[in-house]
Amino acid sequence: MTARVAVIGGGVAGLATAHRLLDAGIDPVVFEREPVVGGVLAPPLEVGDLMLEPGPDSLAARKPWGVELGDELGIRWVEPGASGAFVWTPGGLVRTLRGAPFGIPGDVGDVLRWPGLSRAGRLRALGDLVIRKRPGSAPEETIGGLLRRRLGDQATDRAIGPLLAGLHAGDVDRLSAAATFPELVAWEAAQGSLIRGAQAAERAARRVDAGPLFRRPRGGMRALVDALAAALGDRVVTRAEVVGADAHEVRLRDGVRAVDAVVLACRAAAAATILDAAAPPELGAIRSVSTAVVFLVYPSGTADALADGTGFVVPRGAAPMSAATFLSRKWPDPAFGDRAVIRCYVGGDGFEDVVEEPDADIVDACARHLSAVLDLPSPNASRVHRWRGAMPQYEVGHAGRVDAIRAALPPGIFVVGCDLDGVGVSDLARAAGGTAERVFVHVGEPRKEPA
Repeated sequence: MTARVAVIGGGVAGLATAHRLLDAGIDPVVFEREPVVGGVLAPPLEVGDLMLEPGPDSLAARKPWGVELGDELGIRWVEPGASGAFVWTPGGLVRTLRGAPFGIPGDVGDVLRWPGLSRAGRLRALGDLVIRKRPGSAPEETIGGLLRRRLGDQATDRAIGPLLAGLHAGDVDRLSAAATFPELVAWEAAQGSLIRGAQAAERAARRVDAGPLFRRPRGGMRALVDALAAALGDRVVTRAEVVGADAHEVRLRDGVRAVDAVVLACRAAAAATILDAAAPPELGAIRSVSTAVVFLVYPSGTADALADGTGFVVPRGAAPMSAATFLSRKWPDPAFGDRAVIRCYVGGDGFEDVVEEPDADIVDACARHLSAVLDLPSPNASRVHRWRGAMPQYEVGHAGRVDAIRAALPPGIFVVGCDLDGVGVSDLARAAGGTAERVFVHVGEPRKEPA
């Protein structure tokens, strides 16, 4: 008899896990509380005459799992129409160094030309080349702790921190380096220097022709969700609220389903509620913060007002937004015409109050600050979309908490998702594969060989 596995949550992690289970001959059913699946890969929103996606605009192409999943589903990929980014400074936008992994330059000349830093800040960053590396037995540290120790406060606060923290809507002095950017920890361990580590990473990327950092499906990120849902067919059940579960049954508002295993692919707080007394206490220790995206569509003739790059990041607290993407440059679309189309990001750790301001005030603040650095008039269409409690914060000890959660789960219960395994689509695709493998072991189903 084919094993029956319930997957609770129809976001990327849940759909991808169900897809892997189905490929292996296990019969999954996905229960999604909302009317549509996709989670943060939500359907496009109407902004003026445009339809714009409020979730991630791309996936990390050099983490192969997302692209591999899309290839299996027949996705056709699009590469960015622009490259390079900027940092917001009091004097305007300053271009970051091209090709610098995680914003860290790979040689002495690049450090000495590092834009946005004073001469003293650049010289302090060069100290990374002579500072002794931390012993392997040293306690886990934050991203900020690692960067400040090796490159100094200026490089951390003005150049690297805004980029790395922005990806997690967090504070570099709270986020775990090992849990968010383990590459940086590995660079110090292997090369004794972040600068030498960046140099080695650049060389490796050139050797294998690594390609673009980001890709998106033709038609937008939602195409990945649509392809997964189509592959699963009627195994996806929407408007299905799960109120409880154990390894043998799933309890819904309208009935009970017998199963052989359960995968909780929902948020950690929801998983804890569903498991009730069986929930590991660490599930409640993963903090999340709220953010919002602000779409701004400008009049015809404004496209060339945008700087030649993908957008900019903002040092903590220097402007109402934490970052902005020049959508009409990064992902050009005939529907944009010759209009500038921008997406700003607000909120995040320490700035969640901004998310609750009225839409008009958020739009006005973003538009005014954009006009200060770009020759733009007022936008003629805008929209604010809030993501409340959507961004998990991987603080020091995160990896240990995840291990403790999985170790404490009853047999037949599995967890996967952004609270545990990564916030990017590629990270979740990888986690889905690992979760499916653990389910195979539990239910005793041999993996189906390709025909």
